[in-house]
Amino acid sequence: MTTSEPAVPPRSDFIRDLIDADNRSGRFEGRVQTRFPPEPNGFLHIGHAKSICLNFELARQYGGAVNLRFDDTNPTTEDMAFVRGIEGDIEWLGYTPSNPPYFASDYFEQLYEWAQLLIRKGKAYVDDQDAETISAQRGGFTAPGVDSPYRSRSVEENHELFAAMRAGAFPDGSRVLRAKIDMNHENMQMRDPVLYRIRHAHHFRTGDDWVIYPTYDWAHGQSDAIEGVTHSICTLEFDSHRPLYDWCLDQLEIPGHRRPYQTEFARLNLTYTVLSKRKLIQLVDHGLVEGWDDPRMPTLRGMRRRGYPASAIRAFCAHIGVAKMNGTHEIELLESFVRTELNRTALRRSAVLHPLKVVITNWPDGLVEMREAVNNPEDETAGVRDVPFSGTLYIERDDFMEVPEPKYFRLAPGREVRLRYGYFITCTDVVKDDAGEVVELRCTYDPATGGGQAPDGRKVRATIHWVSADHCVDGTVALYDRLFDAEFPGERTGDPLDDFNGGSRELLLGVKLEPALVDEAPASVVQFERLGYFAVDGAAPLLFHRTVGLRDEWANIQKRQSR
Repeated sequence: MTTSEPAVPPRSDFIRDLIDADNRSGRFEGRVQTRFPPEPNGFLHIGHAKSICLNFELARQYGGAVNLRFDDTNPTTEDMAFVRGIEGDIEWLGYTPSNPPYFASDYFEQLYEWAQLLIRKGKAYVDDQDAETISAQRGGFTAPGVDSPYRSRSVEENHELFAAMRAGAFPDGSRVLRAKIDMNHENMQMRDPVLYRIRHAHHFRTGDDWVIYPTYDWAHGQSDAIEGVTHSICTLEFDSHRPLYDWCLDQLEIPGHRRPYQTEFARLNLTYTVLSKRKLIQLVDHGLVEGWDDPRMPTLRGMRRRGYPASAIRAFCAHIGVAKMNGTHEIELLESFVRTELNRTALRRSAVLHPLKVVITNWPDGLVEMREAVNNPEDETAGVRDVPFSGTLYIERDDFMEVPEPKYFRLAPGREVRLRYGYFITCTDVVKDDAGEVVELRCTYDPATGGGQAPDGRKVRATIHWVSADHCVDGTVALYDRLFDAEFPGERTGDPLDDFNGGSRELLLGVKLEPALVDEAPASVVQFERLGYFAVDGAAPLLFHRTVGLRDEWANIQKRQSR
């Protein structure tokens, strides 16, 4: 069922309490079976990851099963490419369904027969009104609904019309099948909801066999029952749909031990993030991002490309747990889990993003010295590597300041600093171009400091990184800011896209990379020392995406909150 170990030991919550109670009472004869039912009209995002982790971990904990079922009831928006992508995302996250994937379309014939049963019982009717009229007649929370003029149609006429709908006799939008419940019900979902609509569209699995398609509310509970699901776990926006879920199953008289029930939990919300699939589709369709796998996107494939470890996402979902009330988590909390995992696993390498040339004037001509560098100080088994050191280096431009500010301890004229894994150097001269821009530093080195400290005991107050100009390779680095520049996108205007951050991506060309980076495998993540964690792009050579910085912003938030 899974290919990963639990992120953390499971802890008690209200869903597990319900399952424990069911097991004690024998409600499902000891079975626990969950399901994850995505629509194949887009790719999964971090909110889906919370649901995936919950359903799969419940099945693991209780020795049960979990189904992947695609809710493919809207042929105009669905595609097999999304099916394959969703399957790949779940596998990458570390889970394997208990069975081959199911599809709601597998049950179209059974759902149609059950709809005929509703008609025979006088519980469903064909309505000739358009969607706008039906919506208006439903009323509101303070206004009663209005019965459709077609609500009193005979069973025979409804049967004939429904059969004609299936046969393709009517155009799109001209008729629907509605449940006959109560147009004055306090729950709007129970005011004669639509069960079937007409759509003359090619379905990616059933082709042109069907021109009527069930709504989610009609397909959901019945599909659960067909598959033997015990606990149908949904997010809170489906809370008002639960009475309809139960009503539909009531009409089918399914035995209690085979009858699922729905439970809702709080969906995942993150600051500076939009998880509405409709808005994510707009980002892609409007060209605001490169695609569903853009590293700025909150999709699993975007996070994967950016270098987020699947184990960090699982650990994050386990940490936040499940609740009955919606809330919003800081994006910095997720990033802290990513940073913690990468700190433990990522190899260290050197890269200079904004290079400034340094010439060591007293370095022996032609000498190349191999310096030993640690691969990961958190992992003794990672070993060491040799890094070439020569008389011409590149350092970060902001590691030098011609007129240093107070508390600036890095390189400046006349100042000595330590080169990481190298020597102490002192800046003796500054070379500028015709525009007055600093283009080169002239420095001297102390040969006695190759061990990382001075024999005479003198101290320096800064250590900077470098690459050898004669051995480095050029690469490209993509730096990312928040995709939205408001903590709660859309709060100000109602449209999250109004808070889209057009400057959320910066591409740096001509970055100077340690030669060992040429051999890093696609999708691997390394720490550029002092700069952050960066993922190797699998498609473009020597392109690195910044995964997350080194600074623990979540710790700072916690400090502020505790004051």
